[in-house]
Amino acid sequence: MTGYLSIGDFSRATHLTVKMLRHYHQAGLLEPADVDPYTGYRRYTDAQLPTAQVIRRFRELGMPLDEIRAVLATSDLRARNDRITTHLNRLEDELSHTQRTVSALRDLLAPEPAASAPDVELRRVPAVPAAVIVETVDAEDSVTWLQGALGELHATLAAQHLPGTGPAGGIYADELFTHERGQVTVFVPCAEPLRPVGRVSAQTVPATELAVMTHHGPPADVDRTYSALGGHVARHALAVDGPIREYYLIGQRDTADETQWRTEIGWPVFLTGPGGTAR
Repeated sequence: MTGYLSIGDFSRATHLTVKMLRHYHQAGLLEPADVDPYTGYRRYTDAQLPTAQVIRRFRELGMPLDEIRAVLATSDLRARNDRITTHLNRLEDELSHTQRTVSALRDLLAPEPAASAPDVELRRVPAVPAAVIVETVDAEDSVTWLQGALGELHATLAAQHLPGTGPAGGIYADELFTHERGQVTVFVPCAEPLRPVGRVSAQTVPATELAVMTHHGPPADVDRTYSALGGHVARHALAVDGPIREYYLIGQRDTADETQWRTEIGWPVFLTGPGGTAR
């Protein structure tokens, strides 16, 4: 025998507020079993209690209403589990990001040692022939774009049996930082003639003078290295206009362990003495 519950009783039984139950009704997520056409009074059945509990659990996990609706609508257990797993994976990624952010904030709040000068090298970099990809990129997509471009460059060189002659690098226009969209040139030095294919072309990466600092770890917290390098240049070097340059010494192609990644950050400077080394 079906048991009917008033919206108030159903609210108490499910720990969903009356306001939320009305919202789920309007969204087509949990419709009452009966609605009085004159008073608009809603009634639910006891058979709807499990569905309401599932909805409440998913909402506690932050699942959007559209995704909950899709989970409830499918009778295919594999498809249902795939949707739930996708959301859980997204939550885990967000949690990892939050944990990294919290860790970085704790480090920033901790007092720095009195003699913690950054390890910065002044360097003259000669011009080199290279395989390059040049595109205008949104800042929020730059890390993903970079990995794809690097993969394409290395695949093109391998297909043409051309050895790289140095670590891959990237040249980043100021607009990428100041306006969140700008030109990026990613390159792999290559001395032998390259046949252009797709986005890959042969260009000469220009010479430059840089103050260089090594970033240890993933790109998520590279801003701290940029900050330390920028501060050092402001105090001890003659900065000039020009794009930031990066060199990827150890990265995704070398190891999946992001803590082992090493990236050199190069800030454009004007060298005034004999110091500095050529790459």
